[in-house]
Amino acid sequence: MKTLLLVDGSSYLYRAFHAMPDLRNSANEPVGAIQGVLNMLRRLHKDYPAEYSACVFDAKGKTFRDDIYPEYKANRASMPDDLRSQIEPLFETIRAMGWPLIIEDGVEADDVIGALAKQAEQQGIKTIISTGDKDISQLVNEQITVVNTMRDAFRKTDDVLDVAGVENKFGIPPSLIIDYLVLIGDTSDNVPGVEKVGPKTAVKWLKEYGTLDNIVANADSIKGVVGENLRKALPWLPTARELITIRCDVGIREHFDELVQQAPDKAKLAALFDHFEFRSWKRELDNMPDAVSQPSVELAPAGTSGDLFGSPATAPQTNAGAVSTPKAEPKTTNHHYTPNISRQYETILSEAVLDTWLAKLNQAELICFDTETTSLDPLTAQIVGMSFSVAAGTGAYLPLTHDYFDAPSQLPLAEVLAKFKPLLENPTIKKVGQNLKYDKHVLANHGIALNGIAHDTLLQSYVLESHRGHGMDELSARHLGIEPISFEQVAGKGAKQVGFNQVTIEVAAEYAAEDADITLQLHEALSPQVLQDDKLNFIYSQVEMPSMECLFTIERNGVLIDANMLNRQSNEIGMKLMELEAKAFELAGQPFNLGSPKQLQEILFGKLGIKPIKKTPSGAPSTDEDVLQELALDYPLPKVLLEYRGLAKLKSTYTDKLPKMINAHTGRVHTNYNQAVAITGRLASSDPNLQNIPVRTAEGRRIREAFIAPPGSHIVSADYSQIELRIMAHLSKDAGMLQAFANNEDIHRATAAEIFGVERSAVDNEQRRYAKVINFGLIYGMSAFGLAQNLNIERSAAQNYIERYFARYPGVRQYMQDTRELAKEKGYVETYFGRRLWVPEINSANGMRRAGAERAAINAPMQGTAADLIKLAMIAVDKWLKDEQLNTKLIMQVHDELVLEVADSELELVKQKLPELMQSVAKLDVPLLAEVGVGSNWESAH
Repeated sequence: MKTLLLVDGSSYLYRAFHAMPDLRNSANEPVGAIQGVLNMLRRLHKDYPAEYSACVFDAKGKTFRDDIYPEYKANRASMPDDLRSQIEPLFETIRAMGWPLIIEDGVEADDVIGALAKQAEQQGIKTIISTGDKDISQLVNEQITVVNTMRDAFRKTDDVLDVAGVENKFGIPPSLIIDYLVLIGDTSDNVPGVEKVGPKTAVKWLKEYGTLDNIVANADSIKGVVGENLRKALPWLPTARELITIRCDVGIREHFDELVQQAPDKAKLAALFDHFEFRSWKRELDNMPDAVSQPSVELAPAGTSGDLFGSPATAPQTNAGAVSTPKAEPKTTNHHYTPNISRQYETILSEAVLDTWLAKLNQAELICFDTETTSLDPLTAQIVGMSFSVAAGTGAYLPLTHDYFDAPSQLPLAEVLAKFKPLLENPTIKKVGQNLKYDKHVLANHGIALNGIAHDTLLQSYVLESHRGHGMDELSARHLGIEPISFEQVAGKGAKQVGFNQVTIEVAAEYAAEDADITLQLHEALSPQVLQDDKLNFIYSQVEMPSMECLFTIERNGVLIDANMLNRQSNEIGMKLMELEAKAFELAGQPFNLGSPKQLQEILFGKLGIKPIKKTPSGAPSTDEDVLQELALDYPLPKVLLEYRGLAKLKSTYTDKLPKMINAHTGRVHTNYNQAVAITGRLASSDPNLQNIPVRTAEGRRIREAFIAPPGSHIVSADYSQIELRIMAHLSKDAGMLQAFANNEDIHRATAAEIFGVERSAVDNEQRRYAKVINFGLIYGMSAFGLAQNLNIERSAAQNYIERYFARYPGVRQYMQDTRELAKEKGYVETYFGRRLWVPEINSANGMRRAGAERAAINAPMQGTAADLIKLAMIAVDKWLKDEQLNTKLIMQVHDELVLEVADSELELVKQKLPELMQSVAKLDVPLLAEVGVGSNWESAH
């Protein structure tokens, strides 16, 4: 049976505009909606091969529905200019891609789609409708299927609504969708339904009475408020039905031979992609087929791959038990290299094949390497298998400990690792991988020190586009146009997921070898982009890659924890929580669940009569932390609740949890530092998070007392003093700030003297406190409103302080303005060292998003430069410790601080050398200052 593929272009256009970042070309023209819609269209013909297709859009102007009901869609805001400007270029590109495009005056896209689908049905042609609009579900029958292909940016499966799918999603068959929508209304089109009747009530009535007509006939017997509302709505319901029903008889007549996809116009596409600056798509044009083949196939499962602009894919083949597995492959993005069209993967099950691959690996210029393991915990994970690739399109999987029933015989783990140890430890044999810090840990668990790490695709992506995701599957889809086999596809999901050792070797080999192959291809795509920019290459090769090696050492070292001390603290906090709970009950006049927002709403805004400050998305009074902070200024109960929440979080996150995370083999806690998370370049600590231990409360500081040094050692803490203000002085070149730091003055006292107009010696503590809030607040983009709240002063006074500040430090104001403009022009700002800090929403039509992006743009160069500096300091300290073969260990990096465990015999040397190393990693226009503290525990080292 032939297939017609219809795309509701209008549905996807709006969704793409609001879902995509505010992407712009260098001419500052918005292109995000264009990219979003084209990306969806590029995939459709691969995933849903069809003989006929069309992309349908709404026409400008009124339709018959506006004549029936003048308020139809009246609730919709006018089209944003940034969206309007993208429509004609999008239409031009869709036509250039070879897609038939239909726009009918006076008729909505839904009606065009309905008419074409019914015509196809009459001719025995199956129809697939791609849309995100639930209304089109009314068309579904045995011949018509609806799919939502834009559910998320990197979907693995689509929402497919056939007859059973509609019933599963809505609780009713497609034949009742119109009745259902009439009852609940359609808020997006401003079509009222029956007041207070939602999906549950509508489905209940339809199941009970069968149809809307029967519900109307029995309206008098329906009790309660909803019954009254139904009876009030009776005169309206026929109009609602007319508005909601898709008209399939609007006289649209398309010859289906006109709906055959045409060959793409490469020249026009090249010009358009140049203009939009879709560089990766431009590079694909050389691989694009000159003509589009027309398959005669049934609906393909979502996720199959094919040529980028529409020709069908060959389904992946596996050759169970064989050594060699050929695999068809879609064409890929050409980033300065030509990918292989076919893939050849092998499974290593014999000594002979192993030796062949070892010889190949030893001779290769670059090896792509990956491990499959028993766990995501790098300190406990054991090897299940290893995969390799030395050329794009090739790969091998070496299974070692698969132990499912009837698993084939595998080479002995110990013997294989002994053979691989010289190769893996050889620093002259270069390796590339995705997140190789993890694999380095896994090999270390087996007594192998992985050396020769030349590249890491995770970090290449992070340096190039820190604002986007860096998972291998996502990178492959974005840069290669390939959607690899996912882990869930081979191991299952959720409770049904099995360990990789339980995955059959045939399936595991295809997945693992592909991982190595794809990672190598990603390196070949990403590396030239890094190398062509000297600043980005510095960040990658001199900051991120060496940081990975340092972080491996820090994670491996771990930190010693006094579990008994934490247990005592946990008990004490538990007693304090009970006291606070009793106090809260007393203030409330009754017991209640302190963790229940609903009960808290009833107490605060009902019983106590406090006026709500803001509401939740559902319309209920909010009790979030910001609300409680504001209420705590005037009421005792919110203050108690805040203290309770803070202590409860300390207990659950740290005093209860940390003792359970002590490694059984090392007796230490080992965090994981994630490099590729924060746009600014800062590290993110997890499992456990050692960077967010609160230090403003006594209880929080006591937790750091449990981070101890072993006998014969001390904890040493070294951090940069006022680093972000120093960076602001350097970046802004403000003469006043530069002079204050050059003279080693107290910057907060200097600022207070400037804005309060007094001698520096006359500045009191309160004035200095105000100045400190202003200094740090303004570099974080704080407004007069925020400053007023922070200092508990009038907004006019806060504005006055800000104006005085900028009058005294005009270079700072100019820097902020220049930074905003630069961010709007480029879409990113840079650190002192050249790290790109992307601000995707800087040109957003949404005022709040844009303002947030402007604040981020101002602060990001300071945070980012500070992150670069502490990484460079960490690298320098780590190198010195290794070069001098000292026993001192780096054990933590927390924001602008390095924490070391120092043998007493080395203490004086380390105290002297640390500041020298940290202060010499870069030369700014102001001196860097590193301060060192020593103690028996982390807290006492401050």
